[in-house]
Amino acid sequence: MMNSAKLLKCVVIFCLLFSCKNESSVEKEIANIPVEIEIERFDQLFARLTQENLPDLKTKYPFLFSEKYADSIWVKKAKDTIQVELNEEVGKVFADLSKEKKQLESLFQHIKFYFPEIKEPRVVTITSDVDYRNKVVIAKDLLIISLDTYLGEDHHFYESIQKYLRQNFKREQILPDVASMYAKNLVGPIRERTFLGNLVSFGKELYFKDLFLPNFSKAQKIGYTQDQYTWAEANEEQIWRYFVDRQLLYSTDSDLLPRFLYPAPFSKFYLEEIDKEAPDRIGQFIGWQIVASYMKNNNVSLRQLLLADAETIFNKSKYKPAR
Repeated sequence: MMNSAKLLKCVVIFCLLFSCKNESSVEKEIANIPVEIEIERFDQLFARLTQENLPDLKTKYPFLFSEKYADSIWVKKAKDTIQVELNEEVGKVFADLSKEKKQLESLFQHIKFYFPEIKEPRVVTITSDVDYRNKVVIAKDLLIISLDTYLGEDHHFYESIQKYLRQNFKREQILPDVASMYAKNLVGPIRERTFLGNLVSFGKELYFKDLFLPNFSKAQKIGYTQDQYTWAEANEEQIWRYFVDRQLLYSTDSDLLPRFLYPAPFSKFYLEEIDKEAPDRIGQFIGWQIVASYMKNNNVSLRQLLLADAETIFNKSKYKPAR
């Protein structure tokens, strides 16, 4: 009995060491992928906009100037007191973006390792009148980042915005938000109407974020505080039992989406003891665990994961939260 226990312990240690060595060799390979990112500070250029330099700016950044507005409108906006304050506050927080440049280069090395067809984009930073619904936008070869949505969750610009949204209006969340947009593009729109279909679709996105951002915490990837993520881990079995016992997996009730998958003050179980503590989007967390279990227990490629339907992934995942 003792020998068997020692043998099992040795096997576990060997597997862990082999896994770490394998991950290390992959990261070395990724680090050698050539990627060069330049961050164009349109926010700073717009802050210095004049009637004289406007034509050059419009030529270089036509996608940021709607043709329906006359030049005089842009000049007036650049001198507006609110815009001037936006520029000043962004300048205080983002005087230098060298850290983000390195992080973006690492992100795209990882993306290109798994999906070589994806090219690094032209990166442009802007101010957007705190348009927090479009913090990061990708279009063709462009990546646009609204810096005024990352000034810190307690910034006075955000006083009228609900706390659960402001929680991620911080500099550290830029890279997870960028990774989210690329993961969403890969996974594509949700095609299955069932609750399970939605869980798995979000789970795929988070699984890709896990690959793209190995140096970020799990909490950062899903946009939780560490306490929220710890709660989700500790209550995973209870959450899963709730979904199963109430036969929610194959339900097409659209009310389930805002309750468990979309940003909100909390996830709505309608159980007083849970709702007080449960972070929002808890269904995304469960979907993430299902997809991770599927990839762990099946020899499939990432492209096969993208093509697999939710029921196949769930049935083959062997997902079972530990007690």
